Amino acid sequence: MSSAEIHQTDRLHGLDALRAAALLLGVVLHASMSYFPVTIWIVPDTDNSPVASGLFFAIHLFRMTAFFLIAGLFAHMMLHRRGTGGFIRDRLTRIAGPLAAFWFPVLAAIIAVLIWMAAIRNGGTIPTDGPPPPGLTVATFPLTHLWFLWVLLILYAALLILRAPFAALDRDGGWGRAVDRVTGALIGPWTPAVLAAPLAIALWLAPNWIPFFGIPTPDTGLVPNAAALTAFGTAFGLGVLLDRRRDLLARVERLWPVFTIVAFGAGAAALVMVGGPVPQLVPVTDPDLKAPLAAIMAFAVFASTFAVLSLALRFASGRSAVRRYLADASYWVYIVHLPLVAVGQVLVVNAAWPWFVKLIVVVSGTVTISLLTYELLIRHSFMGRWLNGRRIPWRRRPEPVLAAAE
Repeated sequence: MSSAEIHQTDRLHGLDALRAAALLLGVVLHASMSYFPVTIWIVPDTDNSPVASGLFFAIHLFRMTAFFLIAGLFAHMMLHRRGTGGFIRDRLTRIAGPLAAFWFPVLAAIIAVLIWMAAIRNGGTIPTDGPPPPGLTVATFPLTHLWFLWVLLILYAALLILRAPFAALDRDGGWGRAVDRVTGALIGPWTPAVLAAPLAIALWLAPNWIPFFGIPTPDTGLVPNAAALTAFGTAFGLGVLLDRRRDLLARVERLWPVFTIVAFGAGAAALVMVGGPVPQLVPVTDPDLKAPLAAIMAFAVFASTFAVLSLALRFASGRSAVRRYLADASYWVYIVHLPLVAVGQVLVVNAAWPWFVKLIVVVSGTVTISLLTYELLIRHSFMGRWLNGRRIPWRRRPEPVLAAAE
Protein backbone atom coordinates (compact mmCIF):
# COMPACT_ATOMS: atom_id res chain seq x y z
CA MET A 1 0.00 0.00 0.00
CA SER A 2 1.30 3.43 -0.93
CA SER A 3 1.61 6.13 1.70
CA ALA A 4 -0.52 8.33 -0.53
CA GLU A 5 -3.39 5.95 0.19
CA ILE A 6 -3.02 6.45 3.93
CA HIS A 7 -5.13 9.22 5.41
CA GLN A 8 -3.11 12.26 6.51
CA THR A 9 -4.11 11.85 10.16
CA ASP A 10 -3.46 8.12 10.33
CA ARG A 11 -0.36 6.60 11.88
CA LEU A 12 2.71 6.85 9.64
CA HIS A 13 3.38 3.14 9.50
CA GLY A 14 6.21 3.41 6.98
CA LEU A 15 8.15 5.81 9.19
CA ASP A 16 7.43 3.65 12.23
CA ALA A 17 8.87 0.69 10.34
CA LEU A 18 11.98 2.60 9.28
CA ARG A 19 12.61 3.87 12.81
CA ALA A 20 12.34 0.31 14.11
CA ALA A 21 14.67 -0.96 11.36
CA ALA A 22 17.24 1.73 12.21
CA LEU A 23 17.30 0.61 15.85
CA LEU A 24 17.23 -3.13 15.14
CA LEU A 25 19.98 -2.85 12.54
CA GLY A 26 22.13 -1.57 15.39
CA VAL A 27 22.26 -5.17 16.62
CA VAL A 28 23.68 -6.34 13.27
CA LEU A 29 26.06 -3.39 13.08
CA HIS A 30 27.60 -3.96 16.51
CA ALA A 31 27.67 -7.73 16.07
CA SER A 32 29.58 -7.37 12.79
CA MET A 33 32.39 -5.41 14.47
CA SER A 34 33.83 -8.56 16.02
CA TYR A 35 34.53 -9.98 12.55
CA PHE A 36 36.36 -7.04 10.96
CA PRO A 37 39.71 -7.84 9.29
CA VAL A 38 41.26 -5.33 11.72
CA THR A 39 40.76 -5.04 15.46
CA ILE A 40 38.37 -2.24 16.44
CA TRP A 41 36.13 -3.94 19.03
CA ILE A 42 36.41 -5.26 22.59
CA VAL A 43 35.77 -8.82 21.35
CA PRO A 44 37.91 -9.39 18.24
CA ASP A 45 37.50 -12.75 16.54
CA THR A 46 40.15 -14.57 14.51
CA ASP A 47 37.42 -15.66 12.07
CA ASN A 48 36.83 -12.49 10.08
CA SER A 49 36.07 -11.16 6.63
CA PRO A 50 35.96 -7.89 4.67
CA VAL A 51 32.29 -8.75 4.06
CA ALA A 52 31.59 -8.05 7.74
CA SER A 53 33.16 -4.61 7.57
CA GLY A 54 31.42 -3.95 4.24
CA LEU A 55 28.10 -4.81 5.92
CA PHE A 56 28.93 -2.38 8.71
CA PHE A 57 29.79 0.35 6.19
CA ALA A 58 26.46 -0.04 4.36
CA ILE A 59 24.36 0.07 7.55
CA HIS A 60 26.35 2.88 9.12
CA LEU A 61 25.86 5.12 6.08
CA PHE A 62 22.14 5.71 6.61
CA ARG A 63 21.05 4.29 9.95
CA MET A 64 21.29 7.20 12.36
CA THR A 65 20.60 10.02 9.88
CA ALA A 66 17.37 8.23 8.94
CA PHE A 67 16.55 7.79 12.63
CA PHE A 68 17.06 11.48 13.42
CA LEU A 69 15.06 12.61 10.40
CA ILE A 70 12.09 10.57 11.62
CA ALA A 71 12.71 11.76 15.18
CA GLY A 72 12.41 15.37 14.02
CA LEU A 73 9.13 14.71 12.23
CA PHE A 74 7.62 12.91 15.21
CA ALA A 75 8.93 15.57 17.62
CA HIS A 76 7.16 18.34 15.72
CA MET A 77 4.02 16.23 15.53
CA MET A 78 4.02 15.69 19.29
CA LEU A 79 4.79 19.33 20.00
CA HIS A 80 1.84 20.38 17.85
CA ARG A 81 -0.53 17.91 19.53
CA ARG A 82 0.55 18.23 23.16
CA GLY A 83 1.90 21.73 23.44
CA THR A 84 5.23 22.75 24.93
CA GLY A 85 4.49 21.54 28.46
CA GLY A 86 3.20 18.15 27.39
CA PHE A 87 6.10 17.71 24.98
CA ILE A 88 8.70 18.47 27.67
CA ARG A 89 7.06 16.11 30.18
CA ASP A 90 6.89 13.28 27.63
CA ARG A 91 10.49 13.66 26.47
CA LEU A 92 11.84 13.87 30.01
CA THR A 93 9.92 10.71 30.89
CA ARG A 94 10.61 8.62 27.80
CA ILE A 95 14.05 9.88 26.70
CA ALA A 96 15.87 11.46 29.66
CA GLY A 97 14.44 8.89 32.10
CA PRO A 98 15.70 5.77 30.28
CA LEU A 99 19.09 7.43 29.69
CA ALA A 100 19.46 8.10 33.43
CA ALA A 101 18.12 4.70 34.47
CA PHE A 102 19.96 2.43 32.03
CA TRP A 103 23.25 4.20 31.43
CA PHE A 104 25.10 2.84 34.46
CA PRO A 105 23.81 -0.80 34.25
CA VAL A 106 24.69 -0.90 30.54
CA LEU A 107 28.15 0.57 31.13
CA ALA A 108 28.80 -1.85 34.02
CA ALA A 109 27.78 -4.80 31.83
CA ILE A 110 30.08 -3.68 29.01
CA ILE A 111 32.99 -3.28 31.44
CA ALA A 112 32.28 -6.77 32.83
CA VAL A 113 32.47 -8.25 29.32
CA LEU A 114 35.67 -6.32 28.68
CA ILE A 115 37.22 -7.82 31.83
CA TRP A 116 35.95 -11.27 30.86
CA MET A 117 37.56 -11.01 27.42
CA ALA A 118 40.82 -9.76 28.96
CA ALA A 119 40.85 -12.79 31.27
CA ILE A 120 40.36 -15.14 28.30
CA ARG A 121 43.32 -13.56 26.53
CA ASN A 122 45.36 -13.80 29.74
CA GLY A 123 44.92 -17.54 30.17
CA GLY A 124 41.91 -17.37 32.47
CA THR A 125 43.08 -14.79 34.99
CA ILE A 126 42.28 -11.10 35.08
CA PRO A 127 45.38 -9.05 34.18
CA THR A 128 46.47 -6.54 36.80
CA ASP A 129 48.93 -4.50 34.76
CA GLY A 130 46.47 -2.71 32.51
CA PRO A 131 46.36 1.08 32.20
CA PRO A 132 44.07 2.94 34.61
CA PRO A 133 40.74 4.09 33.19
CA PRO A 134 40.56 7.71 32.06
CA GLY A 135 39.15 10.23 34.48
CA LEU A 136 35.45 11.02 34.10
CA THR A 137 35.19 14.48 32.54
CA VAL A 138 32.87 16.29 30.18
CA ALA A 139 35.16 15.26 27.31
CA THR A 140 35.58 11.59 28.32
CA PHE A 141 32.09 10.76 29.60
CA PRO A 142 31.22 7.31 28.14
CA LEU A 143 27.69 7.57 26.77
CA THR A 144 27.98 4.06 25.23
CA HIS A 145 25.41 3.26 22.54
CA LEU A 146 22.88 5.35 24.47
CA TRP A 147 24.49 8.48 23.05
CA PHE A 148 21.52 8.90 20.70
CA LEU A 149 19.27 9.69 23.67
CA TRP A 150 21.62 12.48 24.77
CA VAL A 151 21.78 13.93 21.25
CA LEU A 152 17.98 13.73 21.02
CA LEU A 153 17.67 15.79 24.20
CA ILE A 154 20.03 18.41 22.76
CA LEU A 155 18.00 18.59 19.54
CA TYR A 156 14.70 18.79 21.44
CA ALA A 157 16.08 21.72 23.43
CA ALA A 158 17.24 23.40 20.20
CA LEU A 159 13.79 22.90 18.67
CA LEU A 160 12.06 24.56 21.60
CA ILE A 161 14.54 27.44 21.72
CA LEU A 162 14.36 28.16 17.98
CA ARG A 163 10.60 27.70 17.80
CA ALA A 164 9.75 30.25 20.50
CA PRO A 165 10.84 33.45 18.67
CA PHE A 166 9.58 32.07 15.35
CA ALA A 167 6.11 31.47 16.82
CA ALA A 168 6.11 34.95 18.39
CA LEU A 169 6.96 36.66 15.08
CA ASP A 170 4.67 34.51 12.94
CA ARG A 171 1.34 35.84 14.20
CA ASP A 172 -0.28 35.97 10.76
CA GLY A 173 1.36 32.78 9.43
CA GLY A 174 3.40 34.57 6.76
CA TRP A 175 6.76 33.27 7.97
CA GLY A 176 5.36 29.76 8.20
CA ARG A 177 4.06 29.85 4.64
CA ALA A 178 7.44 31.08 3.42
CA VAL A 179 9.24 28.27 5.26
CA ASP A 180 6.81 25.74 3.82
CA ARG A 181 7.51 27.01 0.30
CA VAL A 182 11.26 26.64 0.89
CA THR A 183 10.71 23.10 2.15
CA GLY A 184 8.72 22.30 -0.99
CA ALA A 185 11.57 23.59 -3.17
CA LEU A 186 14.08 21.55 -1.17
CA ILE A 187 12.43 18.18 -1.79
CA GLY A 188 13.38 16.60 -5.09
CA PRO A 189 16.11 14.48 -6.69
CA TRP A 190 18.58 17.16 -5.61
CA THR A 191 17.76 16.90 -1.88
CA PRO A 192 20.70 14.63 -0.87
CA ALA A 193 23.21 16.96 -2.55
CA VAL A 194 21.79 20.05 -0.82
CA LEU A 195 21.76 18.41 2.62
CA ALA A 196 25.24 16.94 2.10
CA ALA A 197 26.92 20.33 1.64
CA PRO A 198 27.11 21.37 5.33
CA LEU A 199 28.08 17.85 6.38
CA ALA A 200 30.88 17.75 3.80
CA ILE A 201 32.31 20.95 5.26
CA ALA A 202 32.01 19.58 8.82
CA LEU A 203 33.78 16.34 7.88
CA TRP A 204 36.52 18.26 6.07
CA LEU A 205 37.09 20.36 9.19
CA ALA A 206 36.88 17.39 11.60
CA PRO A 207 40.23 16.60 13.23
CA ASN A 208 41.44 12.99 13.15
CA TRP A 209 38.62 11.99 10.81
CA ILE A 210 38.70 8.36 9.64
CA PRO A 211 36.68 8.31 6.38
CA PHE A 212 35.61 4.64 6.58
CA PHE A 213 33.47 5.39 9.64
CA GLY A 214 31.71 8.34 8.01
CA ILE A 215 30.01 10.47 10.67
CA PRO A 216 32.11 10.21 13.85
CA THR A 217 29.91 8.61 16.50
CA PRO A 218 29.43 10.98 19.48
CA ASP A 219 29.55 8.18 22.05
CA THR A 220 32.24 9.81 24.22
CA GLY A 221 31.85 13.22 25.80
CA LEU A 222 28.83 15.34 26.66
CA VAL A 223 29.54 17.81 23.84
CA PRO A 224 28.90 15.98 20.53
CA ASN A 225 31.44 16.47 17.77
CA ALA A 226 30.60 19.10 15.15
CA ALA A 227 30.22 16.62 12.28
CA ALA A 228 27.67 14.52 14.19
CA LEU A 229 25.71 17.59 15.27
CA THR A 230 25.71 18.86 11.69
CA ALA A 231 24.53 15.56 10.20
CA PHE A 232 21.94 14.66 12.79
CA GLY A 233 20.81 18.25 13.33
CA THR A 234 20.26 18.68 9.59
CA ALA A 235 18.27 15.45 9.40
CA PHE A 236 16.25 16.32 12.51
CA GLY A 237 15.50 19.81 11.21
CA LEU A 238 14.32 18.48 7.87
CA GLY A 239 12.05 16.06 9.72
CA VAL A 240 10.49 19.01 11.57
CA LEU A 241 9.88 20.81 8.27
CA LEU A 242 8.42 17.70 6.64
CA ASP A 243 5.85 17.39 9.39
CA ARG A 244 4.67 20.88 8.45
CA ARG A 245 4.47 19.71 4.81
CA ARG A 246 3.29 16.13 5.21
CA ASP A 247 2.17 16.17 1.56
CA LEU A 248 5.84 16.15 0.51
CA LEU A 249 6.22 12.59 1.79
CA ALA A 250 4.29 11.47 -1.27
CA ARG A 251 6.88 13.22 -3.46
CA VAL A 252 9.71 11.47 -1.59
CA GLU A 253 7.92 8.17 -2.08
CA ARG A 254 7.51 8.64 -5.84
CA LEU A 255 11.24 9.24 -6.16
CA TRP A 256 12.19 5.88 -4.64
CA PRO A 257 13.73 4.47 -7.88
CA VAL A 258 15.92 7.58 -8.31
CA PHE A 259 17.00 7.73 -4.68
CA THR A 260 17.75 3.99 -4.60
CA ILE A 261 19.90 4.00 -7.75
CA VAL A 262 21.77 7.12 -6.64
CA ALA A 263 22.34 5.64 -3.16
CA PHE A 264 23.86 2.43 -4.53
CA GLY A 265 26.14 4.42 -6.82
CA ALA A 266 27.19 6.91 -4.16
CA GLY A 267 27.69 4.21 -1.54
CA ALA A 268 29.83 2.11 -3.86
CA ALA A 269 31.90 5.14 -4.86
CA ALA A 270 32.38 6.11 -1.22
CA LEU A 271 33.50 2.60 -0.29
CA VAL A 272 36.04 2.57 -3.12
CA MET A 273 37.35 6.02 -2.23
CA VAL A 274 37.89 5.16 1.45
CA GLY A 275 40.01 2.18 0.42
CA GLY A 276 37.54 -0.69 0.28
CA PRO A 277 35.90 -2.77 2.99
CA VAL A 278 39.05 -3.23 5.09
CA PRO A 279 39.02 -0.20 7.42
CA GLN A 280 42.02 2.08 7.37
CA LEU A 281 42.31 3.26 10.97
CA VAL A 282 44.63 6.17 10.16
CA PRO A 283 43.00 9.64 9.96
CA VAL A 284 43.27 11.33 6.57
CA THR A 285 45.65 14.30 6.70
CA ASP A 286 46.16 15.26 3.05
CA PRO A 287 43.77 18.23 2.47
CA ASP A 288 43.65 17.52 -1.26
CA LEU A 289 42.40 14.01 -0.51
CA LYS A 290 40.24 14.90 2.47
CA ALA A 291 37.97 17.31 0.59
CA PRO A 292 36.69 14.82 -2.05
CA LEU A 293 36.42 12.09 0.60
CA ALA A 294 34.31 14.36 2.78
CA ALA A 295 32.12 15.31 -0.18
CA ILE A 296 31.43 11.75 -1.35
CA MET A 297 30.84 10.45 2.18
CA ALA A 298 28.40 13.27 2.97
CA PHE A 299 26.52 12.72 -0.28
CA ALA A 300 26.40 8.95 0.26
CA VAL A 301 25.00 9.47 3.78
CA PHE A 302 22.03 11.53 2.63
CA ALA A 303 21.50 9.62 -0.62
CA SER A 304 21.17 6.37 1.31
CA THR A 305 19.00 8.06 3.94
CA PHE A 306 16.51 9.21 1.33
CA ALA A 307 16.65 5.85 -0.41
CA VAL A 308 15.54 3.97 2.71
CA LEU A 309 13.01 6.70 3.56
CA SER A 310 11.38 6.49 0.14
CA LEU A 311 11.42 2.68 0.17
CA ALA A 312 9.78 2.60 3.61
CA LEU A 313 7.07 5.00 2.45
CA ARG A 314 6.49 3.00 -0.73
CA PHE A 315 6.51 -0.55 0.60
CA ALA A 316 5.79 -0.39 4.37
CA SER A 317 3.00 2.17 4.72
CA GLY A 318 0.25 -0.37 5.26
CA ARG A 319 -0.83 -1.66 8.64
CA SER A 320 1.11 -4.70 9.84
CA ALA A 321 0.78 -6.28 13.28
CA VAL A 322 4.34 -7.65 13.06
CA ARG A 323 5.88 -4.32 12.06
CA ARG A 324 3.92 -2.51 14.77
CA TYR A 325 5.10 -5.00 17.39
CA LEU A 326 8.72 -4.63 16.31
CA ALA A 327 8.34 -0.84 16.25
CA ASP A 328 7.18 -0.94 19.87
CA ALA A 329 9.89 -3.42 20.90
CA SER A 330 12.79 -1.79 19.06
CA TYR A 331 13.45 0.85 21.73
CA TRP A 332 13.92 -1.76 24.45
CA VAL A 333 15.91 -4.03 22.14
CA TYR A 334 18.33 -1.24 21.35
CA ILE A 335 18.77 -0.21 24.98
CA VAL A 336 19.77 -3.71 26.15
CA HIS A 337 21.37 -5.17 23.04
CA LEU A 338 25.03 -4.12 23.28
CA PRO A 339 26.00 -6.11 26.41
CA LEU A 340 24.08 -9.10 25.02
CA VAL A 341 25.93 -8.83 21.70
CA ALA A 342 29.28 -8.68 23.49
CA VAL A 343 28.42 -11.71 25.65
CA GLY A 344 27.38 -13.65 22.58
CA GLN A 345 30.61 -12.75 20.81
CA VAL A 346 32.65 -14.00 23.77
CA LEU A 347 30.69 -17.26 23.94
CA VAL A 348 31.39 -18.10 20.28
CA VAL A 349 34.87 -16.57 19.99
CA ASN A 350 36.63 -19.96 20.18
CA ALA A 351 34.02 -21.91 18.20
CA ALA A 352 35.27 -23.50 14.98
CA TRP A 353 32.53 -21.89 12.89
CA PRO A 354 32.71 -19.56 9.90
CA TRP A 355 32.40 -15.88 10.84
CA PHE A 356 28.98 -15.51 9.24
CA VAL A 357 27.58 -18.40 11.30
CA LYS A 358 28.88 -16.71 14.45
CA LEU A 359 27.31 -13.44 13.34
CA ILE A 360 23.95 -15.10 12.75
CA VAL A 361 24.09 -16.86 16.13
CA VAL A 362 25.01 -13.67 17.99
CA VAL A 363 22.33 -11.58 16.26
CA SER A 364 19.64 -14.26 16.62
CA GLY A 365 20.43 -14.88 20.27
CA THR A 366 20.48 -11.17 21.11
CA VAL A 367 17.19 -10.44 19.35
CA THR A 368 15.50 -13.50 20.86
CA ILE A 369 16.50 -12.62 24.43
CA SER A 370 15.64 -8.95 23.92
CA LEU A 371 12.18 -9.73 22.51
CA LEU A 372 11.45 -12.28 25.24
CA THR A 373 12.32 -9.81 27.97
CA TYR A 374 10.29 -7.16 26.18
CA GLU A 375 7.24 -9.41 26.07
CA LEU A 376 7.56 -10.73 29.62
CA LEU A 377 8.85 -7.65 31.47
CA ILE A 378 8.12 -4.53 29.44
CA ARG A 379 5.16 -4.62 27.06
CA HIS A 380 2.46 -5.48 29.59
CA SER A 381 3.84 -3.62 32.62
CA PHE A 382 4.34 -0.02 33.71
CA MET A 383 7.66 -0.20 31.81
CA GLY A 384 5.71 -0.35 28.56
CA ARG A 385 3.93 2.87 29.41
CA TRP A 386 7.25 4.42 30.43
CA LEU A 387 9.19 3.51 27.28
CA ASN A 388 6.46 3.42 24.63
CA GLY A 389 3.77 5.65 26.08
CA ARG A 390 1.28 2.82 26.50
CA ARG A 391 0.85 -0.42 28.38
CA ILE A 392 -0.65 -3.35 26.48
CA PRO A 393 -2.88 -5.57 28.68
CA TRP A 394 -2.09 -9.27 28.69
CA ARG A 395 -5.60 -9.95 27.47
CA ARG A 396 -7.67 -7.38 25.72
CA ARG A 397 -11.19 -7.03 27.04
CA PRO A 398 -13.77 -8.28 24.57
CA GLU A 399 -15.75 -5.62 22.81
CA PRO A 400 -19.24 -5.26 24.32
CA VAL A 401 -21.95 -6.89 22.26
CA LEU A 402 -24.80 -4.49 21.62
CA ALA A 403 -28.25 -5.94 21.73
CA ALA A 404 -30.11 -5.80 18.47
CA ALA A 405 -32.74 -3.06 18.28
CA GLU A 406 -36.26 -4.29 18.83
